[in-house]
Amino acid sequence: MSHVPVLLDETIRWLNPKPGGVYVDATLGGGGHAEAILERIAPGGRLIGIDRDDEALAAASRRLQRFGEAVVIVRENFADITRVLRAQGLQQVDGILFDLGASSMQFEDAARGFSFAIAGPLDMRMDRRQSRTAAGLVNHLPEEELAGIIWRYGEERWSRRIARAIMRARPLATTTELAEVVAGAIPRRSWP
Repeated sequence: MSHVPVLLDETIRWLNPKPGGVYVDATLGGGGHAEAILERIAPGGRLIGIDRDDEALAAASRRLQRFGEAVVIVRENFADITRVLRAQGLQQVDGILFDLGASSMQFEDAARGFSFAIAGPLDMRMDRRQSRTAAGLVNHLPEEELAGIIWRYGEERWSRRIARAIMRARPLATTTELAEVVAGAIPRRSWP
């Protein structure tokens, strides 16, 4: 059974892929959106799938292999989409899909370290070629820089308290250890 993306029908209706069109799935993941697009752009259509997660790329390759040369899968960050499209000889496309964020496949795999509910290593890398892990950041950044990251990317009003608690609890090795430290740093009345 293949993973079905959230809001698949709504996304495809909005994107409205046409036969013969050229489309980009800039966050390919397991290939669910790409599969639905490819089914609608045949015959003669083309899809460029971009992702930086090797496991997602492998899953997408298996799922989309029946489409043959109509699909090109590229291991890259979507931030480099212009370069990817130029390398494919494309200057324009008919549509681009960005489904941002981690996928359920990533959250459900404890070894990836994305879930605070499942014990796993503090990894959290979308691209495992990158050397810096969440453990490296959490265990080595100065308190002020850590608080800034938590504030900027987590929009967390208790970022300074959390950073201070992390500093006291170092070293942290697992997602659940980090989750416990964060939960302990936030006043209970502030929990959702």
